[in-house]
Amino acid sequence: MSNSFDTNKIHSGYQPEKHNYSATVPIYQNVAFDLHDTERADEIARGELADGFIYSRANNPTVDVFEKRIAELDGGVGAVAVSSGMAAITYAILNVAEGGGRIIAPPDIYGATLDEFRTLLPKFGINFDFAEDINDFEAVEKLIQPDTKAIYAESVSNPITNIADVAKLAELAHKHDIPLIIDNTFPTPYLFNPLKYGADIVVYSSTKGISGHGNVVSGLIIDGGNFKWRKDKFPQFYEPEITLNKKGREDTSFAAVFAEKAFIAHLRTKYLRLMGGVLSPFSAYLDLLGLETISERISKEVATSLKIAHFLEENIHVEHVFHSGLLNTPQKDLVKKYYPKGIGTIFSFKLKGDKKNVVRLLNSVQTFTYLPNVGDNRSLIVNPSGITHREVPEDERRKQNISDNLVRLSIGLEDANDLIADLEQAINKAFGE
Repeated sequence: MSNSFDTNKIHSGYQPEKHNYSATVPIYQNVAFDLHDTERADEIARGELADGFIYSRANNPTVDVFEKRIAELDGGVGAVAVSSGMAAITYAILNVAEGGGRIIAPPDIYGATLDEFRTLLPKFGINFDFAEDINDFEAVEKLIQPDTKAIYAESVSNPITNIADVAKLAELAHKHDIPLIIDNTFPTPYLFNPLKYGADIVVYSSTKGISGHGNVVSGLIIDGGNFKWRKDKFPQFYEPEITLNKKGREDTSFAAVFAEKAFIAHLRTKYLRLMGGVLSPFSAYLDLLGLETISERISKEVATSLKIAHFLEENIHVEHVFHSGLLNTPQKDLVKKYYPKGIGTIFSFKLKGDKKNVVRLLNSVQTFTYLPNVGDNRSLIVNPSGITHREVPEDERRKQNISDNLVRLSIGLEDANDLIADLEQAINKAFGE
């Protein structure tokens, strides 16, 4: 397969001759598959037949193409598609910290992720140590304890667009024999490849820019295949696994059978198969359609985002624009290093007003749609403090610049001038002009 992103986004992971020569990926909307004979059934059950399918809760041909295509685009050894971005984050954390442990993460992340990290996963023995600045490597290193299982960060934070220095975080993590997990939802694999800079696991809410049309909820976990899982720290990958039993095979652990794919194979077998957060074949088909135009969509959306950000910078009613791509922050060198094609299509701005002004603005937009998604082909607007980060305690929101006068935008494919005109009239109404 070609190394070109734009070729792989259309062809990778799919062989028409294996699907009745269909030019496009078929939707296999069935629950189970004919095993043909007992010998083949045993091979499939043990995970030894690459193109073998048994039950759509574990794998499905349509979903399989989506997984292989994303793994190719990200440079991973394998991927698992799941029913939502939150399922992807949850399964990745559970898989790496099975049995308990600690994870280091910044607090300036998606509100639902922070809520899970603070209030839910600790009930399962997985506790979180929060680094106010994930790029303060000395402070992060001080948080590492003997039971620390991973460092987690967003490549571009939600909603302030802070940039994580992935290469240095990976170096620090590997120094202490722990993996780096990166949520790369905002940039998508088109704008940034965390594995290239040393990350070990990548997660996506493919609901967002990967799908890009606001019509499917889905998530992805990609395994880079380079991390060396120590037996004393990650025993789950070395425990005997009954599903991998085979005559003559003494070691039936995931590490022995799947080697560099141990993490992703364990995740599929123990978390996807048993917990059941499955992506439907039709959803995978929609994701594949969206993926085929990701370069063209995001290129235009990034350019439009910058035009709008520059407009907002000059608006007398705007206090501050949080868009790292403007190169007006101390992170400009990181942007130049990691994001030559742009940081993404989502950014925020703060009004010179209060909650009442924001309410008037939200109720006055006509082209922007008021809803809590991002990465759509239509432009979206939301107030993070009241919607996407509502579950974050107020004092924590203040530290992250998520005030009641903050507005988040997700830029779509509409004409840039129309979007600017819509924001201008809505801002004017917000201030009674």
